[in-house]
Amino acid sequence: MKTYQLHLIRHAMTQGNLDGQYIGHTDMEATPEGLKQIDQLKEEYGGYPEVDAVFSSPLKRCLQTAKRIYPDKEPIIMEDLSEYDFGEFEGKTADELKDEEAFRTWLAGTSPETPLPFGESQVGFSNRVCGALVKIVNGIIEAGVPSTAVITHGGVIMALMSAFAIPEAPLHEWMTPNACGYTLRIDPSIWMRTGKLEAYAECPAVPLTEDQERALWDYYPDDFFDDKD
Repeated sequence: MKTYQLHLIRHAMTQGNLDGQYIGHTDMEATPEGLKQIDQLKEEYGGYPEVDAVFSSPLKRCLQTAKRIYPDKEPIIMEDLSEYDFGEFEGKTADELKDEEAFRTWLAGTSPETPLPFGESQVGFSNRVCGALVKIVNGIIEAGVPSTAVITHGGVIMALMSAFAIPEAPLHEWMTPNACGYTLRIDPSIWMRTGKLEAYAECPAVPLTEDQERALWDYYPDDFFDDKD
């Protein structure tokens, strides 16, 4: 049976990323350096996969990224690919929030149906973004689109990979640097039976520097994993 490729790619770096802030629905642009990084990745690591269609979050940082990677493709905008609505946590860092009980409860995932103050619940966020991906995958299979890119956000990619990817891994293990992501294989028979997608490559295949590795963990307080395996 014919299979299809789906590439989940995080937007280029923003100032909020550099500052370790939680930036969700704020329509922050990518930095010039972040967009240049895309060009460097294209040059140094063989570029991004060729695609037949591009979907994007409506936020500027994603649309800029889509145009930079795939200038000849007009992105299909899906509102439900937007980042988490962080409510009162928007624009703050983990260090600023570390003593707030609501923040630590949210990070621990022990109350997934409880919305953040003036924000979104984990269940609501997951249902929203997973619903968007189901529509995309079903459309790919129905139309027979060989290769598709989805330009979205770090939190969205983590949620989607945690929900759909095989082999399975915890949410935090699917963190990815800016302008990078994952390639999944859509096998229609597996999708119809299990609702799962095979994760088989990083996109592009870029080794992380020590600074990039540290930056991925800026969104957790230093002691958050102390009592976890």
